[in-house]
Amino acid sequence: MSKVKYYYDTETLSYRKIEPKKGKAFGIVILYVLSVMLVSVALLITYLSIPDLETPKEKAYKRELQHMELQFESLNRKMNQVTEVLHNLEDRDDNIYRVYFGANPISKEQRKAGFGGVNRYQSLEGYNNSALIIESAKRMDELTKRIVVHSKSLDEIYEMAKNKEDKLASIPAVQPVKNEELTRMASGYGMRIHPIYGHRRMHNGMDFSAPVGTLVYATGNAKVKQAKTSGAFGKLIILDHGYGIETYYAHLDGFNVRAGQEVVRGEHIGYVGDTGRSTAPHLHYEVRRNGHAVNPINYYYNDLTSEEYDLMMNRALQENQSLD
Repeated sequence: MSKVKYYYDTETLSYRKIEPKKGKAFGIVILYVLSVMLVSVALLITYLSIPDLETPKEKAYKRELQHMELQFESLNRKMNQVTEVLHNLEDRDDNIYRVYFGANPISKEQRKAGFGGVNRYQSLEGYNNSALIIESAKRMDELTKRIVVHSKSLDEIYEMAKNKEDKLASIPAVQPVKNEELTRMASGYGMRIHPIYGHRRMHNGMDFSAPVGTLVYATGNAKVKQAKTSGAFGKLIILDHGYGIETYYAHLDGFNVRAGQEVVRGEHIGYVGDTGRSTAPHLHYEVRRNGHAVNPINYYYNDLTSEEYDLMMNRALQENQSLD
């Protein structure tokens, strides 16, 4: 409690109580408020001028954005893998199954057609990472559409295949040498170093390295077109599978079939050898469609697991030296 002060009034010859002035008190309050405001503004300016200073909420948002970017990068890597697998399936679909059953290949434009009309991604615009999000959304939509197109194509092929079991049985769909009897898959289809000439030449088949005498099998139902020695191929068997498809089995050590004979998929037809223009014991295997060599790797769907197929694909893509 504040002390009460008095003063002596000479006119009334008495002591009078000193009353505080209201204007002065109001001024003190105003001065105090202004001082607080000035100090606050000064502190705010100082806070904002500190470089790279972030509030806890800003730090949390930043961590969330970084996590989101990592998730989108991971998603894009997975979509790359899916795209590669889908491309391989589409290639088989267009160049093997649809051709085999007399259906026209599906054009790339039809498989990869975009979406017309309004901007489907307008709601994703206006953010710091809009480009990343929109690109991922576009790729996902494209993959979805390609999968739908491929699924419909398989449905169409299934309907055509119901009455064409003989064609399915004739497709060269297995390896000519069993995995457990292979030394290695020496060389694949494509440009390879020729073992004799020493420069890159087109290698029209696949070389399966195995000991002399290893059993060789027919890769599909067929009729033996040829079983005899044939120049650089050495001892050669040619199987006619019908529908424009033939398979070649070269550098054999011997035959187990004769010309004109009917064989079925998996039947023993010959033996791995080292005859003709060969530099080591192996089987040179080709698939020809309408007289043109095609990559045999596309036909091993009947007896390989996905892991075995991936391993063979990686080996076949290596540009090493062929054995013939």
